[in-house]
Amino acid sequence: MAIIGLFLILPLVAVLVEAFRDGWQTYMTAITDRYTRHAIGLTLFAALVCVPLNTLFGVAAAWCIARFEFPGRSLLTTLIDLPFSVSPVIAGLVFILIFGAQGWFDGWFAANGFPILFALPGIVLATMFVTLPFVARELIPLMQQQGAEQEEAAIMLGASPWRMLWTITLPRIKWGLLYGVILCNARAMGEFGAVSVVSGHIRGSTNTLPLHVEILYNEYQFSAAFAVATLLAGLAIVTLIAKSIVEWRQQRQWESASS
Repeated sequence: MAIIGLFLILPLVAVLVEAFRDGWQTYMTAITDRYTRHAIGLTLFAALVCVPLNTLFGVAAAWCIARFEFPGRSLLTTLIDLPFSVSPVIAGLVFILIFGAQGWFDGWFAANGFPILFALPGIVLATMFVTLPFVARELIPLMQQQGAEQEEAAIMLGASPWRMLWTITLPRIKWGLLYGVILCNARAMGEFGAVSVVSGHIRGSTNTLPLHVEILYNEYQFSAAFAVATLLAGLAIVTLIAKSIVEWRQQRQWESASS
């Protein structure tokens, strides 16, 4: 409890205290500022793009790894874990190497009117990279534990693959899938390192919420920085609540199935 209080509760209390140090009016001005509103919109857009795509990838990858033996299976599992082991800053630098003016594509995208770096596509790509493993890593052990007997029975009884997916597979993994989506969304909206490298920190254009907090803090607008930070802190609290609810429902489901 002492460690939790020191490293979790105390920082949250400090954020709230600093956010309201100059009063409610200053707080509202900070979170309704046009740059803040743009940062919120950009953060939400990146999450709305990345989370569904990573969910589709996670389901497909978990299905392949849990249900089939094929050459490169171990390599695929290792590559899925790669974003966990690579620093987000290094991931951003990799995108600079690939899409930068002196990169492998030598600025081809920017020259043809479709810039990747310092623009929305770069933010989405960086966010997708760092959030790639969350859904897949939640589903792979779950699907391996469940086995494929019910799915094989459905196929033998004449069910099409899509019907088997919707009536057998997805209902059995729904809580694990939702758990992975929640974590993926939280990381997508809170990502800083990789997005910081590829965004260019252009205020009102490529600043997500975490980057906007950093800029405000560097400009000595401490109350405004902590006010915007409360939005991210609120997201973290909502994520923890949703995560706890999903874990509780999943545990109830397992207990019902075992009894």
